[in-house]
Formats: sequence, C-alpha cells, structure tokens
Amino acid sequence: MVVLHYTAMDSAAAALERLCDPAHEVSCHYLIGADGTLWQLVEEELRAWHAGQGSWGAVTDVNSRSIGIELDNRGRGSFAVAQLAVLERLLAEILARWNIPPERVIGHQDMAPARKQDPGRWFPWPRLAGKGLAIWPEGRPARGRFLDSARAFGYPEADAGLLLEAFRARFRPMAAGRLSEEDRRMMAELAARFPVDGGGARG
Repeated sequence: MVVLHYTAMDSAAAALERLCDPAHEVSCHYLIGADGTLWQLVEEELRAWHAGQGSWGAVTDVNSRSIGIELDNRGRGSFAVAQLAVLERLLAEILARWNIPPERVIGHQDMAPARKQDPGRWFPWPRLAGKGLAIWPEGRPARGRFLDSARAFGYPEADAGLLLEAFRARFRPMAAGRLSEEDRRMMAELAARFPVDGGGARG
C-alpha cells in the first residue's frame, strides 16, 4: 500500500526536523515540500513509522506493509501544483516498482478514521484517479448497506459516524448531514469494484 499524509506543520523544514528526530518516533519514506522538493527519508523496503494504529482490510500492521508519503500542507487548504506534479511522478514509480494497484493508495484517515483526518477534504483524489494513481467511483448503480460495504472495501471497524466522515472526506468532500442514498450507492460501488484482500509485500 501507499499511505498519503499531510504534515499539518508550519513548513517543510519543520516537518523534516520532526521526521528525522528519533525522540518523536515518527518517520516516513518520502516528504514532498509545497515547492516540489522531494526528500527520501527511509528506503522503500524498510519499515517507517508513519501510519500508527489502524488497518486496511486484512492488513493490521500498516507500517510494515506500506510506503508513507508526507505532503507539506497544514490541512486547511489546497495542495500546491508543483507538489502534486512530484507526487504523481513518485506514485507512478512506486506503483510500478512494487506492483501496487491504484486501489491500494489510501489516505491516513481511511485506515485510522478515529484518529486522523489527513490528507483531508482538500486533497485532489479525482486528479490522481484520472492518472491511474488512485480510484474514484464511476457512478455505476449499486446497492448495499453502508457499513457492510465499507468493511468489504477495506475500512476498519470504527464508529459509523467516523466511517461516514472518512468516506466523505475522500469521496464526497462537499456532503454533509445524515447518511444518504448516494453515500450508500457510492460505497457499495467501491466495494463491488475493489473488494479488499491481504495484498503482497507492500500491498
């Protein structure tokens, strides 16, 4: 898998300092600055401490089965064009190198909806999906119970409200209010098209 994050810090320099300080017990494989600067902090085949507790499908030790990419962004606005261009090139290389399908590119909130909100509602998932680097619903007819579909897609056991919030942050960022038929349809479509499995070494 690839797990995308935002740093929620004032600058890439501040994030870099924290990610390289063993006292903070946090790391990632890559950090991308808003200006497009790319730092590799951990070799891809090594475990980085970017995901923490959470799961995606059968994967419960996400740190050992994923590559973590941090994006220099405070979590309150859009992502820089130069940054996204570098992310797209990097993702294409990682997916090809490790044979990772686009449905295994997820956000931190997807695997830990009770703890995390990144990369957030401003992240351009449709742009990545259009380049084959992530997924997006196609509008196909589908039916199913929201929670059952969420589990089949890969979301972990969590409070129903938190799962809805995580789902909407990624797939319906402008939606609000109670669970709707469109939420159910989209979640059922994703579960039908991309049922989760255990994945490979970095799957």
